[in-house]
Amino acid sequence: MTFVSWFKKLGLLTTATLLVSCASTPYEFTQSANYSHRVKFLVMHYTAIDYEKSMRVLVEEGGLSAHYLLPESNDASYPEDELKIIQLVDEHDRAWHAGRSFWQGREDLNDQSIGIEIVNVPTCHYPEVPADVHMENDASKLCIFPDYDAKQMELLIELSKGILARNPDIGPTQVVGHSDIAPSRKNDPGPRFPWYQLYKAGIGAWYESETVDKYWQQFSLVKPSIALMQKALRGYGYDVQATNQLDPQTLDTLSAFQMHFLPWHVSGNADARSASVLFALMEKYFPKKLTKLMAQYEKEQTVDVAKPIILSNAQVVARIPDNNPSSRLLVNDRGTFKAYKGRGELIIENTNATSADIFINGEKINIANPLTPQQHYKYSLSKRTHNGTNTFKVDNVMPEGASLTLRFSYPTLANKTAKKVSFKEVDTLINEEVNQGFPGAVLAVVKDGQLIKLSHYGDAKKYSADGSLLAHPQKMHADTLFDIASNTKMFATNFALMKLASEGQLDVEKPLFYYLPEFRGAGREQRLVKDLLTHSAGYPAVVDFHRKDNKFGERFFSQNSLRTKNLLLTGIPFVAGRNVRHLYSDIDYMLLGVLVERITGQSLDSYVEGQIYQPLGLTQTVYNPLQKGFSKNKIAATELQGNTRGGRLEFENVRTTVLQGQVHDEKAFYALGGVAGHAGLFSTGHDLSIMMQLLLNGGGYGNKQLFTPQVIEQFTNAQASNETYGLGWRRAGHGAQKWHFGPYASAQAYGHTGWTGTVTVIDPVYDLAIVLLTNARHTPIEGSDTHYEFIGKKFETGKYGSVISLVYEALLNH
Repeated sequence: MTFVSWFKKLGLLTTATLLVSCASTPYEFTQSANYSHRVKFLVMHYTAIDYEKSMRVLVEEGGLSAHYLLPESNDASYPEDELKIIQLVDEHDRAWHAGRSFWQGREDLNDQSIGIEIVNVPTCHYPEVPADVHMENDASKLCIFPDYDAKQMELLIELSKGILARNPDIGPTQVVGHSDIAPSRKNDPGPRFPWYQLYKAGIGAWYESETVDKYWQQFSLVKPSIALMQKALRGYGYDVQATNQLDPQTLDTLSAFQMHFLPWHVSGNADARSASVLFALMEKYFPKKLTKLMAQYEKEQTVDVAKPIILSNAQVVARIPDNNPSSRLLVNDRGTFKAYKGRGELIIENTNATSADIFINGEKINIANPLTPQQHYKYSLSKRTHNGTNTFKVDNVMPEGASLTLRFSYPTLANKTAKKVSFKEVDTLINEEVNQGFPGAVLAVVKDGQLIKLSHYGDAKKYSADGSLLAHPQKMHADTLFDIASNTKMFATNFALMKLASEGQLDVEKPLFYYLPEFRGAGREQRLVKDLLTHSAGYPAVVDFHRKDNKFGERFFSQNSLRTKNLLLTGIPFVAGRNVRHLYSDIDYMLLGVLVERITGQSLDSYVEGQIYQPLGLTQTVYNPLQKGFSKNKIAATELQGNTRGGRLEFENVRTTVLQGQVHDEKAFYALGGVAGHAGLFSTGHDLSIMMQLLLNGGGYGNKQLFTPQVIEQFTNAQASNETYGLGWRRAGHGAQKWHFGPYASAQAYGHTGWTGTVTVIDPVYDLAIVLLTNARHTPIEGSDTHYEFIGKKFETGKYGSVISLVYEALLNH
């Protein structure tokens, strides 16, 4: 050992001037005051393999190393009786343990750190995913982490204390885990690593419980924004960019942070408890940074956030006299409202008028005289209304300068059998086909605000999994729930998007990345929300995430909702250019479902069930009905042998029994947890009839407005490139979609179909809506392994157009 190396080993170099001999060339050393120690960080790892393999990898084989290795008790591959610390690389030399890494503004920490590998063998299982969407702490990855050996930890504490004494630039927040410095690649030393035990021994950082409680009191009421959490994590040391989105980098970073400081709560969520611990750490170790963070937090509470447009509680709200009257006298204080014969209601909200003349369809109605100021009045219009557009006019509001407001509610659906309309032919068709083997159906017809037909046919469940007939089939009922398949796109996702657009929270002409910042690369920046709605973004029709043998390869295999959404946002390749052609794609609506969740901050099912269906009084329209209190006997069955096509298909976790109450669509069930933008909704003929009446009303129902007429027009108008496409909605056009709408639908009719055997038609010209719900796929399958067909799809009832045609004939011929 040379004189210099001996001093280096002891750390005894001082500011004294020394004359040193190095070979034959003398030089003079004078310690500058402007320097720091090379080593800034102490990084903890686990080896994930036993001692023998660890030695081979870290010593003999190329590529990896560490400064120290700590064996584990009861490791059969460890040859000694007593555990010893094994040094593999001198502390002053560079060991290859950190890889691509970042901490507190510094990158590639191999040059600035000491690494300790600890023999500990977790077991992890997860499918391969593409590099650009890989999430080390993905919920789909299953890891079992064993406890650390007590004797091993004693040696680690002894070793770490010595390292900190020899390397004074390693502060408490610079003792980190591999997952802290590379959260998207690594998760060691894992959630069982005793960070708090090390802290109590004077090694590393921890928080004060009292400080956490202080922030918890604040953040449990109003938690910091995602952007502020990202800034705080970066301020502490993590390599995370402020996007204000709970994107993959943030999920990984939060999981790494939680494994270090909240190992009993590793969720990846930016929740209040994680924020409280993070800000407590910032207060203790980075108080100046905390001041700026809290200033931003306070600012977030006072910033005027653009509030959604509040929709009306009536179809017409007319203030009399008009605030902006026309110089053409006879156009003022007049208007129209939609109503049906013998129905309708007027609410007068009087401000300070004592009298007024109110005319409905040219007839003056009797109202209180005198009117009382600040009083509300409700009048039935049943003797004055007719089907369709009705008029109102107000004259002679007294005294001069007085005012009042008229409110006309939206029509609601009346249940009334159409006695003069015979549906004999359509009933005969469906019943005959049921007798010939078709499983069952529900048919609802809405005309002029009345549910004039709600009929059920056949069985909701007819077959067992082996294709044999049940001894006691489950009968179909008018209130049977159906898996409506791709009608989900309209009555869940489109309804949500139309509501958000009506409230000013969504502009379909904007790029998708405006709302989903991570939706970038490979041409994604050019795709508008509208492109997805018109199926012209260029995405493939499907990606079978649920199967490893999907056409895009095993890296697109996912049976976890979070990872599927990451794949959707950053991984799915385009197969056509933007606006080259309309290519009907489930991917478009999967992404639109994610868009709804991002804008609303709620899961798709929570939003549509809470903000759309419940206000309409719909209790039979839900995602995942079996998880929400519905029994199987309330739901129509679909495929007989799960998703196997009669035993022809096989993949991981494939269902093999009769499907009843679980969404049939494989992507929705396996890859998105049953809640997807393209499939997954269950509903009944009655509930769908109310939703279709809402559309015929121009966007409202009773005293609830969900959409503006302008947005309905925007979503249902024909696209210049193809008149059968609206925004999501399919259109009858001029007979181009006869198989769906039949030959009699107006050119303005719109609706959708669903793979399980469902079809909807809304025809505003005839004030008509039709919904046919079938379980056509609940039948045996015929054919070879590659060319096969559900028997139910051979029947006219399962092909839609004939039933729709007969309904139109019954109405138009009458």
